[in-house]
Amino acid sequence: MSELSKRSTVYFEPEIHHALKMKAANAHISVSEVVNEAVRIALREDQEDLGAFEERADEPTMTYEALLKDLESHGKRL
Repeated sequence: MSELSKRSTVYFEPEIHHALKMKAANAHISVSEVVNEAVRIALREDQEDLGAFEERADEPTMTYEALLKDLESHGKRL
């Protein structure tokens, strides 16, 4: 961990804490490194989702009923 790291208190459910400790031990890294990587991945996924929303913001909207009709017209059934 670098000197620029920030400290925070996080409370985990006992089962999650145990799983984190096991994963860290198996990977020979700290629990902090496991948590940091998990948070990085989650934030990256959120950013990708937001990007997709922005890209599709100008697309026309469709009602659920219209979606079902469109799917049926293309031979798809739910």
